[in-house]
Amino acid sequence: PSVSNQLQNIPGTTIKTVALKPVFSFCFLNSYVTEKDNKIPKIYTKTGDKGFSSTFTGERRPKEDHIFEALGNTDELSSAIGLAREFCLEKGHTFIYQLDKIQCVLQDVGSNIATPQSSARESHTKRTKFSNQPIADLESWIDKFTEELPPLTNFILPSGGKSSAALHVARTICRRAERSVAPIVRSGEADPDVAKFLNRLSDYLFTVARYAAMKEGNEETIYRRPE
Repeated sequence: PSVSNQLQNIPGTTIKTVALKPVFSFCFLNSYVTEKDNKIPKIYTKTGDKGFSSTFTGERRPKEDHIFEALGNTDELSSAIGLAREFCLEKGHTFIYQLDKIQCVLQDVGSNIATPQSSARESHTKRTKFSNQPIADLESWIDKFTEELPPLTNFILPSGGKSSAALHVARTICRRAERSVAPIVRSGEADPDVAKFLNRLSDYLFTVARYAAMKEGNEETIYRRPE
């Protein structure tokens, strides 16, 4: 849900169309300009100064809580993909739209993680339900890239040019995000498809990294046991 949806019933609030998922809406909720005060909106709210933050369900939890650890990792993953996207864009790769879509899906991942089921109402879960369609998309993309790639016969190291190496960095961050989400899913606090998506995403990033190297004509570094 957008911030505009959350604010639509607040009297005297100037609504602007925005596309923020709940994970990011908390810090902006108190910052929007109202007709009454006409103040310039601020990016900071000071609500987390004492080391606590809020879930989408309204719980106040310590910032080191596993929910926020997982949210931080998925946010970092999106940033890493964004950086890799810039390198890929410079090289004219045709899969840029896939990276764009993945970053949007990661917003949905964050929304689901930020809505622990133990404190969620039906209105919360309805807004943050995670679809399994993105998993099918990743599998389809992986299969298409694999058809064009040479068979993998050796262990490869992150390499193959800037695009490929940056995608490998995103892959390793994806694995960390998956590890931090796994216990949340096992406890029933997040949708199992969130973990499946991250698991499949790391496979996608590995495959597309190899594809980027191939398309750019760059050689991947093969692992050789040091003598």
